[in-house]
Amino acid sequence: MPGFLPLAAVLFPLAGALIIRFIHEEKSAWRSSIAVGAIILTFASAASMLPYTMRGEIIEVRLIPLVENLHIYFRVDSLGMIFGIVSSTLWVFAMIYSIGYMAREHGQRSYFTFFVLSASATMGVAFAGNLFTLYIFYEYLAICTYPLVVHAQTREATRAGIKYISYSFGGGALIFLSLFAILSLAGTLDFAPGGILGSVDPADRGWLVVIFVLCIAGFSTKAAVMPLHSWLPSAMVAPTPVSALLHAVAIVKAGVFGITRVFYSLYGVETLRELNLTGYLAVVICFTIIAGSVMAIKQDVLKLRLAYSTIGQLGYITLGTLMLTPFGLAGGLLHIINHAFLKITLFFCAGIIITVTGKTSLSDLAGVGRRLPLTMLAFSIGAFGLMGMLPICGYLSKYYLLTAGFSAGKPVYAYVILMSTVLNSIYYLPIIVNAFFKQGLFERPRSIEAPLTMLVPTVILAVAAVALGLFAGYTTIPLVNAVIRTIF
Repeated sequence: MPGFLPLAAVLFPLAGALIIRFIHEEKSAWRSSIAVGAIILTFASAASMLPYTMRGEIIEVRLIPLVENLHIYFRVDSLGMIFGIVSSTLWVFAMIYSIGYMAREHGQRSYFTFFVLSASATMGVAFAGNLFTLYIFYEYLAICTYPLVVHAQTREATRAGIKYISYSFGGGALIFLSLFAILSLAGTLDFAPGGILGSVDPADRGWLVVIFVLCIAGFSTKAAVMPLHSWLPSAMVAPTPVSALLHAVAIVKAGVFGITRVFYSLYGVETLRELNLTGYLAVVICFTIIAGSVMAIKQDVLKLRLAYSTIGQLGYITLGTLMLTPFGLAGGLLHIINHAFLKITLFFCAGIIITVTGKTSLSDLAGVGRRLPLTMLAFSIGAFGLMGMLPICGYLSKYYLLTAGFSAGKPVYAYVILMSTVLNSIYYLPIIVNAFFKQGLFERPRSIEAPLTMLVPTVILAVAAVALGLFAGYTTIPLVNAVIRTIF
């Protein structure tokens, strides 16, 4: 039975998407029910595997053998479980939110088809047992999300879609090239906790540098590492629930998850230390963190400010994992979880603001807290969490990252995190101050401030962000410790 679960997590949304595709456009209630049901089953499949991984067990299932030593292969370990359980959990909220957001939008059948289908690809990325399977679902995810990016069918959306798919396929091509070199050197593409490239003949060590560059550049396209980031702000033309998935759950997290797999499942800590490659990458990541934060300050469009914020925040994850220490990896993994909950909350709030007020620019939102008090309270929680304020969950990952920087003898990493935190405050605090303490054209709501399908998920996620900060010892930290035990 456990061997069926990773396959079920991939197949349930695939089946749901196929059913939705053949439901008549007018039958919105049926479509919504099937979409939510498929995602709930996906979450249930992922959650059912959690007890096994917490005990240190591995769930494996080998499917289609293509050639010798090359299979479509699912392997659920503690690292994949973090990405899988976070994604499947937040997808439930995003699906419910989409019902309210898309109520008056065109092309709902196409939207929900690909929205559900993208969950299938994300589960495949999370539970991939080798680099080939990860590559297949990495490309599958790009194909599924492209129709969501171009959903508006405007010229701007088309241009954004072309840029998005070009970057995605370009990055995928680099990963594809690395497959042949890895298979030739190691004889396998299967992930292993200590890496599979440590036993390579010293005469071939030069190839390890080439493979590292190919893999990191390939995954960095989706992780929005500068200068490979420009597709991400452009993709903000997509509907807000899609933006939330792009920035908090699926696409960008697939990129940083892939980088983490390269570090710890292909190379291993000792091999990376011997090659001494992570220091060069750290320079790029530190620049990305600071530059992304600075560019966020300059944005007047709310979704664009959140987009550039994401670029900086993703750098925290990569910076933590490349330190190659338990504290660094713990900080990076915690930020995968914390950033996901906080950033999806912020995007949900942005969607409510746009839907209810029609305003997209920050300069038009003075006093909006009077019209949308719960929404802006949730926004404040998300923003304060990303600044690292107690007791919201974001403080914990920043604590681990700062500790890792100093304890590893790399205080510059900690200074970058601290400088970014100051910049976080500069681009988030004015939004909150303007919303609650400035006069504007907004009046108090006469009834519920937003559709319940949008407001309720937003409020629940904001409360969850506080709960994850208060009770991390019972929730996120045991998940992260399970990964640390397998690697160090």
